[in-house]
Amino acid sequence: MGDWLTSLLQNPAITTALWPAFLETVQMVGIAGIATVGVGLPLGVVLFVTQPGGLAHSRVLNLVLGGVVVNITRSVPYAILMVALIPFTRLVVGTSIGPIAAAVSLTIASVPFFARLVEASLREVHPGKVDAAHAMGSTRLQTVAKVLLPEALPSLVANVTTTVVALIGYSAMAGLIGGGGLGRLAYNYGYQRFQPEVMAVVLVILVVLVQLVQLAGDALVRRVDHR
Repeated sequence: MGDWLTSLLQNPAITTALWPAFLETVQMVGIAGIATVGVGLPLGVVLFVTQPGGLAHSRVLNLVLGGVVVNITRSVPYAILMVALIPFTRLVVGTSIGPIAAAVSLTIASVPFFARLVEASLREVHPGKVDAAHAMGSTRLQTVAKVLLPEALPSLVANVTTTVVALIGYSAMAGLIGGGGLGRLAYNYGYQRFQPEVMAVVLVILVVLVQLVQLAGDALVRRVDHR
């Protein structure tokens, strides 16, 4: 056991490559997470308010955004989506490798997922509260900003946590096509160089990272939930 631990601590994959790979994973997940919330939140709101019986019912817009853009994107497996987006990624950021390039495909894959979660969260708001806001003369925008979003905030925070956890898993796959990060490290050393101990270390780090994100998300949900 001592010899195994000593060899592990002397392995360049652990001593040299592990920390940069961890930072790359944090970078791509962070960028994709912020972009996902920034795009997915308003998209989810639009899906909700344009649905039949919504605040701004628009069958065409809801069909185009929900039935075409969101559903089609969600139906494409992430591994295939990554490869298909390589030309677009190169056009946007100038390269198809690295954590920033991987963040592009991560964002495009997770925005539809998060938008549907936002839509579901808004549906949980009691219709009576929306009706009361209208009775007091609130506009559609005021109803969304001051009633729907605040009332759905605990659920929205939980959905952000769920999305970030999913992004961590996606980031490991992104590493296989040049995205870098812990996924690339596990593939290069754990698989190609037959070093299962490196694979085990990466798995432990990913599990710990997911647990920390989940704990932080749960704590924040309790903090913003005043019901």
